[in-house]
Amino acid sequence: MRAVCCEATVLRNEVIAPDIRLLTVVWPDRDHAPHAGQFFTLRSWGADEAPFLSRPISVHRWNPDSSTIEFLYQVVGEGTEKLAQLKQQDTFQLTGPMGNGFDVPDILSKYKKIAVVGGGIGTAPMFQLTRELAAAGAKPDVFFGFRDTPYCMEEYRSIANLVKVSTDTGAVGFHGFVTQLYDPADYDVVLVCGPTVMMKNAARLCAEKGTPCFVSMEKKMACGIGACLGCTCETKGGEGKSVCKNGPVFDATEVFF
Repeated sequence: MRAVCCEATVLRNEVIAPDIRLLTVVWPDRDHAPHAGQFFTLRSWGADEAPFLSRPISVHRWNPDSSTIEFLYQVVGEGTEKLAQLKQQDTFQLTGPMGNGFDVPDILSKYKKIAVVGGGIGTAPMFQLTRELAAAGAKPDVFFGFRDTPYCMEEYRSIANLVKVSTDTGAVGFHGFVTQLYDPADYDVVLVCGPTVMMKNAARLCAEKGTPCFVSMEKKMACGIGACLGCTCETKGGEGKSVCKNGPVFDATEVFF
């Protein structure tokens, strides 16, 4: 599916935590609907204004009934700071959907017991993933890790079979790493998104138990379509692959070895 560029209208841009926002926009092109793991590039500033690059942000939720997309993002730099200033009825440039996300039909054709694992803002795309799995009748077990205070967890209760949370500080849930919350041997497949060190650890544990693992990677992107090679990652076969075009979802054995 090719990406399209549209003017999107802001419905809400909510403060979820001091550095976390939930942006809800109207996506006017229903023929180009996103699925779990895909992303869009967002730009609310002029072509001649800094920063030079648009910001790639994953789809948190797609609602076809209202043609709205939700983006859960962290305010970490100049680009996301400008996105955080968007107000109701503002318009901005939205391009997508991009990338190869989680192939839910293929996953469900091969696996039954599924673990969804996320860390920090890496939990953002896992909501749409869990929704799609649940809609197909396969409620997964969800394991999320946060630094201190969890966010956007309430709606998982109705779409997940099990929900467990860990925090680095022990403020909520288990005091420790999210990878300590589950045993990969208990699952047919583990689906992961989060900090690279967490995903590497999850991939290693899955490999030790012989459990398939798929990871959604994050890299700084320029073009978003695989032309500039700016987000290339090394693969087991020695071939460089673009996270934006070939991913962001990869078999963990291909990228963590």
